[in-house]
Amino acid sequence: MRAAILSGDKLVIKDVPKPAPRYEEALIKLTVAGVCHSDVHIVKRDWWKMPSTAEIPIGHEGIGIVEELGPGAERFVQKGDRVILGLGGFAGAYWCGACEYCLNGRPRLCRLQRPLSGTYAEYISVWAKALVKLPDQVNDNEVPLACGGLTTYSAIKKLFKYGVTPGKTVAIVGAAGGLGHYATQIAKLFGYVVVGVDIGRERLEFVKSMGADYALDASEAAQFVRDKLGGAHASIVLSPRVAGFELGLALLRRSGVFIGVGMPAASEGGITLMPLDILNRDLLIMSSGAGTVDEMTELVQIAAAGKIKSHIAKVAPLEQAPEILEELEQGKYTGRAILKI
Repeated sequence: MRAAILSGDKLVIKDVPKPAPRYEEALIKLTVAGVCHSDVHIVKRDWWKMPSTAEIPIGHEGIGIVEELGPGAERFVQKGDRVILGLGGFAGAYWCGACEYCLNGRPRLCRLQRPLSGTYAEYISVWAKALVKLPDQVNDNEVPLACGGLTTYSAIKKLFKYGVTPGKTVAIVGAAGGLGHYATQIAKLFGYVVVGVDIGRERLEFVKSMGADYALDASEAAQFVRDKLGGAHASIVLSPRVAGFELGLALLRRSGVFIGVGMPAASEGGITLMPLDILNRDLLIMSSGAGTVDEMTELVQIAAAGKIKSHIAKVAPLEQAPEILEELEQGKYTGRAILKI
């Protein structure tokens, strides 16, 4: 089968063996894969050191048809089911289900969790518990829900838990990106006043079209939000840049909630935190990774009702995956790109 594989420092399309489903796994014939900014970092080996000789399958967003079942998988899906991968890359291949983290709905932190990778391919074998069946109302263009949509949905749901109720102001840093355009829609759906922050007139116009109450350039956002809105009750940083994290902190009012989602390259270093500032403003600072299968099921129903839509700026064949990733890194399009398999 054809697959995109990171070989050395290049992403190449090559023929690899077709996988066979193991215990509780389902073989999925993929029809479409989503292109996530995480894939850029993985291809560039930005996040961790690994042998340059290691070959890595790329991609963690996918929609396809169940073609074959491994032993025990019939309890979760059936042949012919149309499914979406339900956890993005984090813990998408396995979690134990019995540890304190799994039992508290946080399988990403399970010690036995295994990440999923390899949707830039014709087939992938997936643990059936990580799959979510799709209704006909959700078409293949919604494939980025598998990570981009789910990640933002899970982050915004955390706002309720920490006292940021509907009607309050939420700043979204990186609002024109693949995650940001989902975050804007979901936050508006939940009833928040949304401040979308990005760079450049075209991207800000896009943010406004997604429903943001305010669309602000990063260069002016902090002063505007502080002077006109009294600061944001929460900021969600989706930008994969350290500068985005620092801006997210600057946007907050006293007792604000900061949720970091974007994952900058390790080479950018860390952010500067002043303990006295955190204490004086009584800030709550946290991160948020991919959500859960239950949250993916909820999100699919929201999409089926037409309340959230993926903005697809690029559609390309699998062979163009290297070029699409380069364009994503350079910020050449808003929203998402997808690969037709």
